[in-house]
Amino acid sequence: MTAPDSVAPALVAELQETLGDWFERTARPLPWRSPDRTPWGVLVSEVMSQQTPVARVAPVWLEWMERWPTPAAFAAASTADVLRAWGRLGYPRRALRLQECARAVVERHDGEVPEDEALLLALPGVGAYTAAAVMAFAFGRRSVVVDTNVRRVLARTLGGDALPMPALTAAESARAARVAPVSDDDAALWAASSMELGAVVCTARTPSCDSCPVSHLCAWRAAGYPPDEHAGRRRTQAWKGTDRQARGTVMGALRAAHGPVARAVLDDLWPDAAQLGRCLASLVEDGLVEQCDADLSGGPDGRAPRRDAGAAQVYRLPA
Repeated sequence: MTAPDSVAPALVAELQETLGDWFERTARPLPWRSPDRTPWGVLVSEVMSQQTPVARVAPVWLEWMERWPTPAAFAAASTADVLRAWGRLGYPRRALRLQECARAVVERHDGEVPEDEALLLALPGVGAYTAAAVMAFAFGRRSVVVDTNVRRVLARTLGGDALPMPALTAAESARAARVAPVSDDDAALWAASSMELGAVVCTARTPSCDSCPVSHLCAWRAAGYPPDEHAGRRRTQAWKGTDRQARGTVMGALRAAHGPVARAVLDDLWPDAAQLGRCLASLVEDGLVEQCDADLSGGPDGRAPRRDAGAAQVYRLPA
């Protein structure tokens, strides 16, 4: 891998300029890039886009912003409404953390997303990438935005590697900081254009090198496309039969239901009863699901039935 200090400034300048021109001509018309976007809308888009393809995010984001256009509106929503609106974006704990974030914005910043990276980092669920992305894409401020797409672009163009290391390294962070332009406008454009290149051209598995606007500057191409040095250290995420799939099945059933769902109904949706029980318990612990008795209206004497009295267990989204 090329050391950060050995990258020629002229090469970096040409890379920035070429990618910026390409982005301004060809950028995807994503709804959160519209001129009337808000900092809240950008923040929501960044949280939704983590681990979820943009094509799935866009329609949900549009509905979300129509329903909850401000942090204050979202902060007041019920948990059940939030989880139903999140739909099939996956990793629904992100939705709960986003609502915690909205409430913090209301309480600490009068309902306005702060234009300060340190204050953004202090919000629930906001990490280094999200804070940097909001600074760049919502406020047009200089920040060092490093996601998987940017890491891959820098690894190939400047480092000559097929892919970056499995986890972000200090050397990568240093190189990203050195490559980011000094001025606010140029840095924001670089962040957007380098991410866009990694998302649509310089992809992980099937990069479109023939149509890449910076192929003539790419160290990986110049080296003859050497293979991934870290392939043996990468783990592929399975889906079929995993706890993630079981949890997603439960959440899908509860989102679609008009009331509580009996455990017996959920048992019919998943073949492994022990795994299902474990996943239900984890969903309850995560605050994504509530467990209650089938009949909470009370007996003939008006007293509510005891939970240990053998009542069938049912599950629902939190109120």
